[in-house]
Amino acid sequence: MTETITSRTVRSPAAPPTLGGLGLFTVLLAAALPLIDFFIVNVALPTIGQDLHASEAVLELVVAGYGLAYAVLLVLGGRLGDLFGRRRFFLGGMAAFGLTSLACGLAPSAWTLVAARVAQGAAAAAMLPQVLATIQSATAGQRRAKAMGLYGATAGLSMVAGQILGGILVAADVWGTGWRSVFLVNVPVVVVGLVLAVRGVPETRSQHPEPVDGPGTVLLTATLLALLAPLTEGRSAGWPLWTWLSLVAFPFVAAAFYAVERRADRQGRTPLVPPSLFALASLRRGLVMIVPFSVGFSGFMFVIAVALQRGAGLGPVPAGLALAPMAVVFFFVSLAGPRLVARYGTRVVTAGALIQGLGVGLMALAAWRSWPDLGLLELLPGAALAGAGQALQLPIVFRVVLSEVPPARAGVGSGVMMTTQQSALALGVAALGTLFLSLVPSTGMRDALITTLLVQLACVALTGLLSLRLPRTIG
Repeated sequence: MTETITSRTVRSPAAPPTLGGLGLFTVLLAAALPLIDFFIVNVALPTIGQDLHASEAVLELVVAGYGLAYAVLLVLGGRLGDLFGRRRFFLGGMAAFGLTSLACGLAPSAWTLVAARVAQGAAAAAMLPQVLATIQSATAGQRRAKAMGLYGATAGLSMVAGQILGGILVAADVWGTGWRSVFLVNVPVVVVGLVLAVRGVPETRSQHPEPVDGPGTVLLTATLLALLAPLTEGRSAGWPLWTWLSLVAFPFVAAAFYAVERRADRQGRTPLVPPSLFALASLRRGLVMIVPFSVGFSGFMFVIAVALQRGAGLGPVPAGLALAPMAVVFFFVSLAGPRLVARYGTRVVTAGALIQGLGVGLMALAAWRSWPDLGLLELLPGAALAGAGQALQLPIVFRVVLSEVPPARAGVGSGVMMTTQQSALALGVAALGTLFLSLVPSTGMRDALITTLLVQLACVALTGLLSLRLPRTIG
């Protein structure tokens, strides 16, 4: 009897949370939403401007407001998920994303739309870091490698598909909604996602919760705003004095942020972005690679949307479908990524940069030879190669960045990585977009497009060179 009682009362330790197939599908669905929304607006901006009588500067804010709120709050979103529970923040962030998408779709004026977009970016920042943190904490070994590969594939595909989907939705004018459908389409997706998340996403959190770093949060926000706000709004606003003052202040605010974080680390407190995290060579080198890749990619996506619609005279659907080969090839090649990495290591990333560079070069050649008759057929060879090259880089670099981050700091590591990517995406739209639009009056649309593509080619070359410093294998 004693043995029986003892066997019933002694319990084995709780099994660690596991992310099953349903949960993985759900978090990947959530990961796609913010990235699609960053790019889906590009092809809808002309229609939004006409319908809401919005100036170019206000339309810039529709894009920039979302990107800025998203970028500056990602690290904080990751920290709060570590502290209060990632599933809880995931569900709250997804619900808020659905509500703010509804607000965008129903916006009666341009400024209301800008405000809703800022709120939508904040909701995305609460939701997205929990995706990677949950994958890091609730998977291991080959399952984690597969999940990270699928996450990278989802991220890359979403960025291309967003622009294609935006063109189709605007042209379809579903139930007379016009541009509003690019936001309203999120609502049913979020409802389905919430139902699936309740059933399939496990709760994970840091075993040693770390309090929010108030000074670090304020200084990181100020640092990102000092850099991104003038770059995204400067051209349309005519480069007023505040933009130059903000850029001058940027290095000083960044230095203050680093000093505060380092002092907190040395005193045993928990900074928002622990400098000790950057002691991980894989994280440091991967983050450095994400910057030129994302700058070149987002700049290209913005510029090609403008060039095909305003210069080549294509409608939203043909302009979006011109990039379909890039999306299709990216998807299929990314599925082979984990097997290629297992066999060849991170040399695959270098090969991907070479293939992407060839694709960008072919697109520049197509623009030079065929302009203004530039569309799906002319861009197909270059777009397909570029998509293949991107698929061999982005998913693998994501794996590299998080490969050595301990599960307890999964939210912080994910937030840092996504902040780096999102800031670089916003920087690419601002920098390459400004370059392109500044060149158009003097050189014409074709030469401005070719010049921008050559700048992207330089970004690809830099990414390839940096890939040579990656560890040959991924843990």
